[in-house]
Amino acid sequence: MTGCIFCEIAARNIPARIVYEDDLAIAFEDINPQALVHILIVPRKHIATALEIGDADQALIGHLFQMGAKIAQNKGIAEKGFRLVMNTNADAGQTVFHIHLHLLGGRSMHWPPG
Repeated sequence: MTGCIFCEIAARNIPARIVYEDDLAIAFEDINPQALVHILIVPRKHIATALEIGDADQALIGHLFQMGAKIAQNKGIAEKGFRLVMNTNADAGQTVFHIHLHLLGGRSMHWPPG
């Protein structure tokens, strides 16, 4: 999608610190980290919000979560714990309207968040 920063990163038109990528998704370090490990996991397919995820996207969403688990293991945070979060719309903190998971870890997480 034209004008979407995550689409541009996925197309390699904008540089990012990529930690993993495949045909379906790309994962890169957040430029404004909220934890010691803060990775964004972004599908290559443009879907603006979780409200637009369709039946045909079920396998893609599962793939994003599997990527998150693998990256957490590779970063050494799986055993102690990590979060996978998807914000939806502005009040939830979504600032880029292309769905993405935040992989957060490397520190103790508190509840409730926000």
